[in-house]
Amino acid sequence: MARASREQVEKHREAIEAASTKLFRERGLNGVSVAELMAGAGLTHGGFYGHFSSKDELVALACKRGFDESAQRWARRLGRAGDDKHAMRANLVEPYLTQEHCAAPGEGCSAVALASDVAREPAGKPVRQAYLDGLKVMVEDWMKTVEHPDPAQRRKLALAELSMLLGAMTLARATAGDALSDDILAAAREMLLGPLAP
Repeated sequence: MARASREQVEKHREAIEAASTKLFRERGLNGVSVAELMAGAGLTHGGFYGHFSSKDELVALACKRGFDESAQRWARRLGRAGDDKHAMRANLVEPYLTQEHCAAPGEGCSAVALASDVAREPAGKPVRQAYLDGLKVMVEDWMKTVEHPDPAQRRKLALAELSMLLGAMTLARATAGDALSDDILAAAREMLLGPLAP
C-alpha cells in the first residue's frame, strides 16, 4: 500500500511540474496562481505544499524542466545533422523562427518565454540560477554550429547569434498579427542561415 502511495505522489508531482512548465511559459511567473497550477495538473490547491516547500521552488523546477525539454529537442536536431555545421544550424533555426513557435509559448522556448519575468526576480530567487544554467547550455549547443578556429571568437559569435535568435522570437511574439512579425522572423532566418534561407 505504501508503495502505491509513493508512486501516486510521484505521479502527482510530475503532473504539477509538467503543468507548471507550460503555464509559466504561457502566462508568466506571476500570471498564474498556485490554485491554477494545481488545477492545471488536475489536482486540488490543498495538496501543493505536500509536494513543494514554496512557489519559488516550483518556479525554479519548472524553469529547469523547460530548458531541459529545449536541450533535448536541440540535441535531437543537432544529431540529425552529423558534422555539417550549416545543417546543424538549419535544424535549430528553421523550426524555431516560425509563426507556429511564435503562437505556442507554452510548448516553446523557456529562454524567451521567461526572460522578462526572470529579470524582475530578486537576485536570490532560485529561478535566476535555473535560468542562467539553462541559457549556458543553449550557448554551448549553439557554439557547435559556429565555424571559427578561435574558441573565444566562436563563443562571441555564438552569443551574438543566439541573442538574435531569441530576440527575434521575442519581437515576433510582441508584434504577432502584424506583417512586421513575419518580417522579423524572415530577416533573422536570413542573417543566421544566409540569403537562401526558406
